[in-house]
Amino acid sequence: MEHAQIKIGILGLGYVGLPLALTFSEFFKVVGYDIDADRVVQLKEGKDRTREVDETVLATAQNASLTITDQLEDLRSCNYYIVTVPTPINKFKAPDLSYLLGACEQLGGVLSAGDTVIFESTVYPGCTEEECVPILQNTSGLRYNEDFFVGYSPERINPGDKKRTLQTIVKVTSGSTPEVAQKVDDLYKTIITAGTHLAPSIKVAEAAKAIENAQRDVNISFVNELALIFDRMEIDTQDVLAAAGTKFNFLPFQPGLVGGHCISVDPYYLAHKASELGYHPEVILSGRRVNDRMGDFIAEKVVKLLIQRDFKIKGAKVLIMGITFKENCPDIRNTRVVDIIHALSDYGAEVSIYDPWASPKKVWSEYRLNLLTDEPQVEQYEAAVLAVAHQSFYTAPVKSWCVTNGVVFDAKAILNRDDVAARL
Repeated sequence: MEHAQIKIGILGLGYVGLPLALTFSEFFKVVGYDIDADRVVQLKEGKDRTREVDETVLATAQNASLTITDQLEDLRSCNYYIVTVPTPINKFKAPDLSYLLGACEQLGGVLSAGDTVIFESTVYPGCTEEECVPILQNTSGLRYNEDFFVGYSPERINPGDKKRTLQTIVKVTSGSTPEVAQKVDDLYKTIITAGTHLAPSIKVAEAAKAIENAQRDVNISFVNELALIFDRMEIDTQDVLAAAGTKFNFLPFQPGLVGGHCISVDPYYLAHKASELGYHPEVILSGRRVNDRMGDFIAEKVVKLLIQRDFKIKGAKVLIMGITFKENCPDIRNTRVVDIIHALSDYGAEVSIYDPWASPKKVWSEYRLNLLTDEPQVEQYEAAVLAVAHQSFYTAPVKSWCVTNGVVFDAKAILNRDDVAARL
């Protein structure tokens, strides 16, 4: 198929879909579709609340090769579809495929013979062909690998990272037949300057995505466990890591909260499939358990430090700095900072939250928590916890926001060491 004949529909215009739509629109006609009507209105006005794309580029692209819509029918003229909807976990930490399967239901209504559907959403190995394909067949009336085809190319977007962007990260590709796999690979080669890796099957590509983040999760859980151990030994974990890091093959992982839509979620997708096949994944789930403990550990540490300094815990004013799941990014999905907040509140502390990156409206909607609207005041808090390493926090006068002898806990090890009572 010639470039001029290719028209791509992107389903889901979030952190993954929007940059993808903009980048593909430099080479092809693109229709970006999202069910969130408010999001669509904002994007049409050239505004991106995720702060992932240049808003001038967003506005310009829409006048040329990009159409943004919340009308499903606008996708019908496309011949390639890329699904980038969220795949979170539910309250039981099991895969929540509702967004993905809902997108398949919708897509089946506009699918035509000869079309190719590419999935980028994170799933467990086998999910694309076992769960998505049957829905596409049933709703479209088309036959898999005869009338329509499928590919899988896992997203590798790193929210907030302006250096490692979509184009500069190698893209794994795959397809439901060798011919389709090559077409999918060629399509992505058009936009990925770092190159592509053509996996031998869709299952391999799905598994590669699952283990990328599971590996990182396990490595972080190791240093988090070290932090728990060294705290009992009254050893500074950062000093230990700095010393160990002088060896050429020591891996530079840091302790901390592990949240977000990937690292803290993807391991459960892999564990789900393993358990379904009769294998209980011990290393993966033990790492998850350690990482899920860190919010409570930080809260307990702050409480102990306050007691040691003769502060009353009930009614103590505590400032939490940052609520997004990572630095320099407005994304609050699955942030584990809320674990610290809830634990401190359970102790009776009065918790305030300051985050210049987060949307107060979204934080309230998602977690029923209020954000400070202004920068904290001098000598207002008995304790402050730096939970997210936003660039503006590196030079923030945190110590001055606390009363004399107040506790500053640095969970990211970015503040002046002399100003903090403890750090991870």
